This record gives sequence, structure tokens and C-alpha cells, in this order.
Amino acid sequence: MGIKVGDQAPDFTLTTLGADGPELVTLSEQTAGSKTVLLFVPMAFTGVCTEEFCAVTQGLNDYTELGAKVLGVSGDNPFAQAAWAEKEGIGITLLSDYEHEAAKAFGVAYESFLPDKNLTMGGVPKRSAFVIDGKGIVQYAEVNDHPGDLPNFDAIKETLKGL
Repeated sequence: MGIKVGDQAPDFTLTTLGADGPELVTLSEQTAGSKTVLLFVPMAFTGVCTEEFCAVTQGLNDYTELGAKVLGVSGDNPFAQAAWAEKEGIGITLLSDYEHEAAKAFGVAYESFLPDKNLTMGGVPKRSAFVIDGKGIVQYAEVNDHPGDLPNFDAIKETLKGL
């Protein structure tokens, strides 16, 4: 069963590629006293994932003005994520869930990703969005079974405004 509104967000520590190399990022440290938007996407260098993170990057001020930070999670390694971010101009913190532990903890991992397209990889995160308040409680949860469906960013912003 997936995480729903009112649940404590599962904690995790994932890797990002910082200026000095790989760095560990722990969700509970990011959310402590701060609003956080956590976005899961299936994989780097794909059309809809790129569209989503580029759009969020272009509208990042909308989130920061509401006092929120945005974290993006995919099952790719941090080096692939960094290359993707550089190529596409993605400006949010990308977290590598290479072992799919965060996707499983949030209940958003596919058993088999797009088997009809011969992409049978298990554990790939479903396109999902969570708003987590400063106490680590989930205030918004959206999980899309179809990888082409983008989160409802207006609803995410409305949730942030209410916090």
C-alpha cells in the first residue's frame, strides 16, 4: 500500500552528485522545519521525465516563494542524472534511488515497467508527487500508474499555500 495524506513520510538517504562529487541526502534532514515537494520519475533522458523536470525548473520560483524545496528522484545512477541535468538545464536536486528503496518505501515502484514496450524492469518509480510538511507528514500524495501522466502541479501549489 502506498503512502497517503496524513502518513509520516518514510525516511531515506540517497545520493546526489554535488560540485565535489557524490553527496548523501537524507529526506528527514531536508524536511525538518521545511516544506518539501518530492517528485518521483521513472528514468532520466526520457521525454516526459525531461518535460516535467524542465517545467519545474523553469517555475522553481513558484515553489521557493511558497517556502518549499523540490527534490527529484529517479532510479538512475547519480552520474547519469548529472549528465541529464546538464544537457537539459534541470535545476532541481536529483536523488539517485538506484536500489529502488525509496520508491518501494513510498509504494510507487512498478512491478514491471512498460512490459508491452519490452521494458520489464522492476522497481522503476511511478511518476508521483508528494508534499511533505516541516514535521515530515505527507500533505499531498499523487501516484500515476501511466508514466505519461504528469502530476497536478496546481494542486501541489495549492497544498503548499495552505501550509
